Amino acid sequence: MLKIKIALLSTVVLLLFSCNTKSKEEKTTEINTEEHQHSESETIQLNNGEKWKVDDNMMLHIRNMEKDVVHFDQEKGTNYSLLANKLKTNIDILTSNCTMKGQAHDELHKWLVPYIELVDSFSKEKSANQFTEIQNSFKTFNQYFQ
Repeated sequence: MLKIKIALLSTVVLLLFSCNTKSKEEKTTEINTEEHQHSESETIQLNNGEKWKVDDNMMLHIRNMEKDVVHFDQEKGTNYSLLANKLKTNIDILTSNCTMKGQAHDELHKWLVPYIELVDSFSKEKSANQFTEIQNSFKTFNQYFQ
């Protein structure tokens, strides 16, 4: 459990320092994501009824992760460790190259932080249920972002 908390805290710290346009309130929200209680302000909102635009260089890594998940499902993969490593590698690249700012950036983080937690948990437990949650996370992403 301590290792999970350390890994989660490290990821959040990486996010905070790679995307330094966050307010103090948002930083506190990210650090406390383990509680999984979402207020309305933490719920992803559309951009006046439209999807948010994600910068191309960031979208590349998100789509790479989505392709890995789709391919794993199509191939009826069983090597959860390999998939988890691929996802974590793309998360590391994505968070270290954060270029977004403003409301789109903030809304993306509302999806990204829980996704990172999910992948972190998946990398340790490697269960089919968590894999399904990751698939559902990409459905959510595609509802709000383009």
